Amino acid sequence: MKSYRKELWFNTPQRVGFVNITAEVQACLRESGIREGLALVNAMHITASVFINDDESGLHGDFASWLEELAPHAPLSRYRHNLTGEDNGDAHLKRQLMGREVVVAVTEGKLDFGPWEQIFYGEFDGRRRKRVLVKIIGE
Repeated sequence: MKSYRKELWFNTPQRVGFVNITAEVQACLRESGIREGLALVNAMHITASVFINDDESGLHGDFASWLEELAPHAPLSRYRHNLTGEDNGDAHLKRQLMGREVVVAVTEGKLDFGPWEQIFYGEFDGRRRKRVLVKIIGE
């Protein structure tokens, strides 16, 4: 069995944002040479996420609004985590809701998606460099 590993780096200019990383993951798959197997894609930071959904701007706006309703950034005093001097207690909760990782089947050298599925990096405490791990195993 073959194994492939690569880190992708992101630095979003805003605090919260969503980046379609499907093309980058597909490039990793081509580079790996793996035709049958599994691709794991996971955020390597506790205030970021990787998830699968539709690439539609209205939906992304809905995600941002929904997450802000569930875990609003302010007031900062709302979160015990922020008593440590941090200001990102909300980002940890948002990451928990959106998930850490996805696993996608690899079939005939392609990511085996359902209709409209795309892979996204979700950022909840942006404006600094963070990484995503792509790990592909198979033959």
